[in-house]
Order: sequence, then structure tokens, then C-alpha cells
Amino acid sequence: MTRSRAPERVPNDLMVQYYTQRASAGLIITEGTQVSEQGIGYVFTPGIHTQAQIQGWKRVTDAVHDADGLMFAQLWHVGRVSHPEFHAGKLPLAPSAIGFKGQVYTHKGPQDTVTPREMALDDIKQAIALFKAGAEAAKTAGFDGVEIHGAFGYLPAQFLEDGSNQRTDQYGGTIENRARFLLEVTDAVIAVWGAERVSVRLSPRIPYNGMSDSQPEQTYLYVVEQLAARKLGILHFMEPAQLPEGVSPLAARVRELFSGLLLLNTGYDQRSATQVIDQGGADAVSFGALFLANPDLPERFKRGATLNQPDRATMYGGQAQGYVDYPALGPAGV
Repeated sequence: MTRSRAPERVPNDLMVQYYTQRASAGLIITEGTQVSEQGIGYVFTPGIHTQAQIQGWKRVTDAVHDADGLMFAQLWHVGRVSHPEFHAGKLPLAPSAIGFKGQVYTHKGPQDTVTPREMALDDIKQAIALFKAGAEAAKTAGFDGVEIHGAFGYLPAQFLEDGSNQRTDQYGGTIENRARFLLEVTDAVIAVWGAERVSVRLSPRIPYNGMSDSQPEQTYLYVVEQLAARKLGILHFMEPAQLPEGVSPLAARVRELFSGLLLLNTGYDQRSATQVIDQGGADAVSFGALFLANPDLPERFKRGATLNQPDRATMYGGQAQGYVDYPALGPAGV
């Protein structure tokens, strides 16, 4: 959950407080954390590629561990979801020079996206190396594992889906070729952490950031098969709990293919999450907006307490308001 509370792109005291408040999650997966300057696409988002950032995250992980929590760093490269303002006037990088209609929030306010520069093979190799370096930095920072952000139209998804990847080399064309970047990133990160401490986040059929694929079922089920063969620890699968009429869910087929921990997300509440877990459709369900507004969400679920509602106006940027001032339950459950 990007919150844009790191104006210097370094985890700070406010972020220590925010994550510690939510240490009862069982496992926290951080907001998107860029693996390089080239991976930046939003204002005030933290990175994990400088010593200051690593030390800032170390303060966060120490505090979460002191509160008996666990924490994965979400490794992030936005690819084309960016703007030249973040790159000294240079174009963002992407698998192909294909733009999308959208806006990026910059220091000058919202600006229209641009057509990115197609990555050369050396750019691709460098990006894979940056993910590996991010995984190594996360280990130094005291995290318990890492998640590769392969969802929501960021760089790995841009390679994977044919609406954004029209390359004709070994990283484009067939499903196997388009999946190559994500799988090579996964292999590089596994080499650092071991497979069981790595999560991959996927979001098939979600058109956010201009994404589209002509064969989403075949594309994503192939990736799941490949991740299962690598004995990946966690698959974080973003599929709405309620799909449009006529659209068949992929999660059940993913459950059959993937023997690691399957984590579902998007549109779940306590009832639907409990149901899908009890029926064996997932090992766990993650919560974003609900946890944003309820730092003690597990306790509220346990007591059947009323939930705070997230304030959209304070979701991004700012200071403490709408970030660390959501109330926790009192002794009486209010």
C-alpha cells in the first residue's frame, strides 16, 4: 500500500510507527520499495538501494520484530509508469516503446504519462541485477523475506502481458519469452533468499496502468506452473473476490497448480476471507485498505468489532493524519 510518506525516499520515524502499529498482521508486506532510481514512478516513495534507505528500513524491521511481527520487503520497479521528471529528463524504461493513457503524480502535480524507451538487452540484464541487489539489501535491512511486485502494470507485468510487450527477441512474442524477465528476476532473488522466503505478486485481468493480455489464462497459468516448479514460498494472487458475470476465477486452478502458500487479495472482508480459507481455496488472505485504517485489524476481527473506514483524502502524502492516527480498540472493544 503506497502511502508516499517518505519525502527523502528514506524510511523515517513516522514509517517506524506506522508499521509497528500493524505488527499483529502475522506477516507485513511493505509498500512498493524501488530497487533503483530508475524504478521510481511516484513522489515520496521509499527505496532500498542506498545505505541510508537500508538503515532506515533496519529501524523499521527491528521495531516490527520487537513487536513480534514478521516483514517482507516488496521489491518494485515501475517501468513505464513513470515520468522524465524522476529521471533527469530521460524517458522511463519499458519492454516496448508503448505508452498508456494515464497520469503520474510528480513534484509538479499530476502529469500525463509518456511513451517509454524500449529496453536494450543490457538494460534488461541490469534490471534483473537491481532486483537481486534489492533482495540483498533487504537481507541487510533485517527483513524476513521479499516479495517481487509483478502486479498492477509494473515492469515485470509489462514484460508478461502482450498489450505492453511487443518485442521480437527472447523477451517477447511467445508466453514463454514474455515470462522470461519475471522468472529470471525470481531466480535471481531466490539465489539470495532461498525459494521459501520469496513471494511473487501477480494480478491477471486487472487493467490498472493500461494493462491487457490477449490470453490471460494461458499466460498466468504458465507463470504459476513455472513458479511452482521453483518451489516458490508464497504466491500473492490478486483476483477480486467477486468477478463480473461470465468471468471464471483463476484462483481455483492456481490452487491446483501451486503447492506453496497461496495468498489471495482484492475485495475480501472477514467473512469471505474465512470462507475461502476454510474451503481450501487459499492459505491466507491479505488486507490492504482495511489494515490501513485498522492498525489492530486481527483483534477487531476476533472481537467482531466495528471497523474504521479509510480516509481516501489522506491516503497519499502528508504526515501523521490518516497514517498513524487511526484509533485502536480500547479494553472494552470500542
